[in-house]
Amino acid sequence: MDVAIFILVVLVFVALSGALVRLVRVPLPVLQIAIGAALAWPARGLHVEIDPELFLLVFIPPLLFGDAFVAPKRELVALRGPILDLAIGLVFFTIVGFGYALHWLVPSIPLVVAFALAAVLSPTDAVAVSSIVDRNVVPSRLMHILEGESLLNDASGLVMFRFAVAAALTGSFSLAGASLSFLYAVAAGIVAGVAALFIAAKTLQLLNRIGGVPAEAQVLVMILLPFVAYLGAEHVGASGILAAVTAGLLTGVTGMFRFLGVSARMQTLSLWATLTFVFNGALFILLGLQLPDIIRKVPPELSSRHWLIEPVATVLILTLCLIGLRFLWIWVGDIAQAIAARLGKREAEPFGFRVRLAGSVAGVRGAITLAGILSLPVALQDGSPFPARDVVIFLAAGVIICSLLIATFALPRIARGLVEPGEDPAAAEERRARVGAANAAIARIESIANEAGEGEAVEARLAVADSIVAGYRRRIAASDEADEARAEAREAGRLELELRAAGIEAERSALREMFRSQEINDHTMRALFSEITLTEALLKQRRDRK
Repeated sequence: MDVAIFILVVLVFVALSGALVRLVRVPLPVLQIAIGAALAWPARGLHVEIDPELFLLVFIPPLLFGDAFVAPKRELVALRGPILDLAIGLVFFTIVGFGYALHWLVPSIPLVVAFALAAVLSPTDAVAVSSIVDRNVVPSRLMHILEGESLLNDASGLVMFRFAVAAALTGSFSLAGASLSFLYAVAAGIVAGVAALFIAAKTLQLLNRIGGVPAEAQVLVMILLPFVAYLGAEHVGASGILAAVTAGLLTGVTGMFRFLGVSARMQTLSLWATLTFVFNGALFILLGLQLPDIIRKVPPELSSRHWLIEPVATVLILTLCLIGLRFLWIWVGDIAQAIAARLGKREAEPFGFRVRLAGSVAGVRGAITLAGILSLPVALQDGSPFPARDVVIFLAAGVIICSLLIATFALPRIARGLVEPGEDPAAAEERRARVGAANAAIARIESIANEAGEGEAVEARLAVADSIVAGYRRRIAASDEADEARAEAREAGRLELELRAAGIEAERSALREMFRSQEINDHTMRALFSEITLTEALLKQRRDRK
């Protein structure tokens, strides 16, 4: 019962945080951490013991799968050079540089544990960045690089974290052995992700052949996919993290959704958006719940003279160290790119100083770092406590919060003016896509309408076709290159949406009245309400994109 109440309380406050963030001028992750701390601070507040392995299994697969699924695949391929440079090269650079810096700053932390903390701090959180600053303020190229880096360094950072923890548990480390294990973990993890996706596709095909299978059963297959990929890879000693990422990436590009019915597709997309919000929110609230205990147990090696000043100063120094390492790597990468371009006689695309600085500050640590550090084992294989566990959890939590706060105050100011005024390239691309799709629809409808035939049916077909084509032509006009024509079409579209919304509200009121007067029963009302809700959702999506 206590566990059930705890889960319900966390979910309630995840939902409340989504509303409260509109009222307070702080990023959502910071607000959720504060809520968690407030819930745990009283003497009789919420407290929870976290099982590391269970924690990793519950949170990591769906979060990584969700991030991979929505990642812009075309941009990932086009910007693969800088993305791989940051997601792999910077991860190793951070592990070595930050690990030695931490061991020098806090000598009581063994070097291998310092490397483990550096590895788990390598993953960045592009979702947290987008909650801090408007995407239209950050250059689209930089934002795509941050998204791609965030996706891939989740995998590379957490794989290296697992190796470092294994070395701490066993007390031995072999570079050659670790390199081979790393290659196996990567290759087998990718294969496991592909295999899980193949199994899911075949399962959905089988359900389609059976026929009449509820949409909920198809949705369940998609929900289980990241967990199957993760557990399958872990079972063969591979990287479950990479398996979940691979499954998420390929789900969006292999046409997997064609095996789902319309209802199942809509439910899957809606449910994944909800799950991502819930898991991210629950993670940050859990961090807040740990915060009072973490602060109360500030390790003596971090507070020999001043109880709170030294720990906070240490966290700030380490956060600035991460930002500095990131800035240095991006700067060196720009120099290397310029040299390579000169030798290859091609044009380079280096970042300017402010973009470099924005990219460095935008390396916010978030949910994946938290999930990883809380999965640290409590004890070594001989039963003795894991060395410096409380210290590194405190430092990781501190760096997450500090990086969020620095980005909150600094990033909007650094990024201001980086984007040239004018039409957003993504909006222009969407406009062109709408026109192309509408022209294809018009051509197809006119072709069907003009097929040979006579009589009333033909006249009715032509009348219906003209009505549908007129709607498509209005859509094309709303996307016209000429500002004046586009403005007129958009005004007409706005009026149409207003009238349709008024009509929908009238339908809903009429159905409620008929239900109250018992002219219809609740089954009829729900069926018609479902149709109205779908229409209303489509209208809202169109209105939001105007």
